[in-house]
Amino acid sequence: MQDRKIISLLPAATEIICALGLEQQLVGRSHECDYPESVKNLPVCSSAKFLPGSNSAEIDRQVKEILSDSLSIYTVDKELIKSLAPDVIITQAQCEVCAVSLKDVEFAMNDLLEKGCQVISLEPHELSDIYRDIRNLADQLGVGAAGKDLLELSEERNDIIRHKLKFITEKPKVACIEWLSPLMIAGNWTPEIIEIAGGIPVLTEKGKHSGYVSFEDIQKEDPDIIVLMPCGFSVERTLKEINIMLELPGWRELKAIQDNRIYIADGNQYFNRSGPRITDSIEIMAEIINPKQFIFGYEGEGWIRFMQR
Repeated sequence: MQDRKIISLLPAATEIICALGLEQQLVGRSHECDYPESVKNLPVCSSAKFLPGSNSAEIDRQVKEILSDSLSIYTVDKELIKSLAPDVIITQAQCEVCAVSLKDVEFAMNDLLEKGCQVISLEPHELSDIYRDIRNLADQLGVGAAGKDLLELSEERNDIIRHKLKFITEKPKVACIEWLSPLMIAGNWTPEIIEIAGGIPVLTEKGKHSGYVSFEDIQKEDPDIIVLMPCGFSVERTLKEINIMLELPGWRELKAIQDNRIYIADGNQYFNRSGPRITDSIEIMAEIINPKQFIFGYEGEGWIRFMQR
C-alpha cells in the first residue's frame, strides 16, 4: 500500500502512529501532540481558544463559557490542513474538552472530505476500547501485524503485574483526582488501571466520563491513597496549584494524608492519553499502590510522592 499523508489531531493517535512505525507519514499534528519529541517539528494544525496559562478554576470557567455558546474550545487551521493535502485525518469523539473533535473536523474540512480524505475517529471509554482503537487504526493504515505486536507486548506487561498481585488480598481504596477546581474524579479507563495495579477505585465507574465530586464525598470515602493527575497537567504544573487541595478544611484529617500516601502523577503524558503509554500508566499506578512489589523506574518523572509539611 502506498504511503498516505496523515494528520493527527489527537496526542494519543500521534503516539499510536509512531508506535506502529508510521511516523514518516505524519505531515501535521495538533497543538497538544508532543510525544515522541520528534513530532514537535511537524506543522501545528489546531489551537485552543482558552488561555492555557490560567489556573484550574479559570480554565474550567472559560471552557464552560465557550461550550455554553455551542462553540468548540479548539480552532482547526483549515488553510494549513488543505495545503498539507492529507489522505487521512485522525481525531476523536470521546471528549470535546480533551482534544479536537470529529465535529470540529467535519465542520472545518467539508470540501477536503469531498475529495476523498478519510477521517478516522477514536472513541475510547475503557481499556478494551483503547486496545480496539490501536488494532483498528493499525488495520486501516495497513500495518495490522505491527498493531498485533504492540498489543501483545502491552498484554504481557499487564500480565506481569496481575501475576505478581495474584495472592495479595489487601487492596487499598484509591481516589484519582482529574481536576482540582472544581474537583473531578478520573473515570473512563482509570478505574481499570487502579484495579490491575492492585487497588479499589472510589467515587468512579469504569467506562463512564470523569465526574464532579464534592470534598465531602472524598471525606466520606476517606481513601487510603490519593493520586492527583489533573487532565493536561504535568507534575510541575500540578505542584503550582497544590494549595487548592492543602487549603481544603479537613484535608489534613484524611487517612491518605495521615499515612503520607498522596501522590502526584503526570496526567498529561500518561493517564489522560488513550494510546500505547496507557501500559506505562498501569505500571506507574502499580508502583504507587504496591511499592514493595514494583519498581519500574517512573518515580521522579512520571510520578512523585507529595510530602506535606
